Amino acid sequence: MEQKAWVISINMGYGHQRTAYALRELAVDGKIINANDYEGIPQKDRLLWENSRTFYEFISRFKRVPLIGNWAFNLYDKVQKIGQFYPRRDLSKSNFVEKNTYNLIANNWGRHLINKLWPKSGEPAKPIISTFFIPAFMAEYFRYPGDIYCVVCDADISRSWAPLMPHKTKIKYLVPNMRTLERLKLYGVSEKNIFLTGYPLPMQCIGGETRNILKYDMRNRLSNLDPQRNYEKNYTHLIKQELGGLLSASDHPFTIIFAVGGAGAQKEIGARLLCEFKEKIASRQMKIVLVAGTKIHIKRYFEEEAKKLGMEKFKNVEIIYADNFEEYFDKFNDSISKSDILWSKPSELSFYTALGIPMIIAPTIGSQEDFNKEWLLKSGFGAEQKDTNFGYEWVFDWLREGHFAEMAMEGFVEGKQLGVLNIKKIISE
Repeated sequence: MEQKAWVISINMGYGHQRTAYALRELAVDGKIINANDYEGIPQKDRLLWENSRTFYEFISRFKRVPLIGNWAFNLYDKVQKIGQFYPRRDLSKSNFVEKNTYNLIANNWGRHLINKLWPKSGEPAKPIISTFFIPAFMAEYFRYPGDIYCVVCDADISRSWAPLMPHKTKIKYLVPNMRTLERLKLYGVSEKNIFLTGYPLPMQCIGGETRNILKYDMRNRLSNLDPQRNYEKNYTHLIKQELGGLLSASDHPFTIIFAVGGAGAQKEIGARLLCEFKEKIASRQMKIVLVAGTKIHIKRYFEEEAKKLGMEKFKNVEIIYADNFEEYFDKFNDSISKSDILWSKPSELSFYTALGIPMIIAPTIGSQEDFNKEWLLKSGFGAEQKDTNFGYEWVFDWLREGHFAEMAMEGFVEGKQLGVLNIKKIISE
């Protein structure tokens, strides 16, 4: 029988929730447990989580305030800063963040949650899979009897992800790339507790081990990303080997999908894209998808900006919004399969480049995203955003030259797409 697990996330931003949603088929009753918002959560626990969420969203927005905004954010960012990787050295010493987290746990933060997951008498303990490190720490601290897994959802991580005593931990880490594997070793986690699985991408965009859905989408995408066939001329053999060749035409217009972060940052970029590409959108040569996520004020902002430009009834302008995470993720996954370029800050969405969708990297917010950006650029999966006032020029120049097609194939060939299946296999062994 297939092993089921307690899949735990936190509904603070999209990263941890998006990661957990891809693993819902492994979850007991197909349900994700939110450590900060589950039925019966003690008020004391809820307030601890809520205070950290509201502060993060405030500081992300406050960053845009002239002069003092950057200063305040940089001060906050130092607490979670990722140190330089080289030279390799022992980074296992705990910092202020770990000590403060464990002090709160020692005062029973999370005990109620772990008690709810405790196996009944005579029953085996189900594995715990957490997409955030704190619930994994809670489970270990309160001596949960089953396996504890922690899914890493960034291309590099701070010391905060490793427990207070990393050499003794029983937590098993499921990591997306080699850098996070090597980083955890520097933090003192034993290599036997680290598994290179790849990021858990949504299987609805992949179609199983054969990747039949993904390959079909890639053939359509490359037809849009290489309109002059400049990339195809140089890499005909690779395209035939990986995809069986290209289609004569795509099943959708050239499409850019722009996603704001969980705190609603950078929504102005989406509005600028409507203005910059209005002519192409009006002639139905191009489509823009603006992702508002679960933020109703972002949806209204996009609607107002479209109305100002007389584009509110354009069929090739789509706004993705839902009032819950599950519906939002489903809509997003359906849309990204029919999109050709992902434009966003380098969050957990950086790993979606493995679906063969090149990324235009919006300005980073925080140390974590700086490292995600570095990974994207080094891997050849994305390129930095240029001046959005001239987006029409450089985007279509890169299209004609085949640069986006090259990034797409790089992500498809080199990226890890079967993270969900790899994780499924590990927890079942």
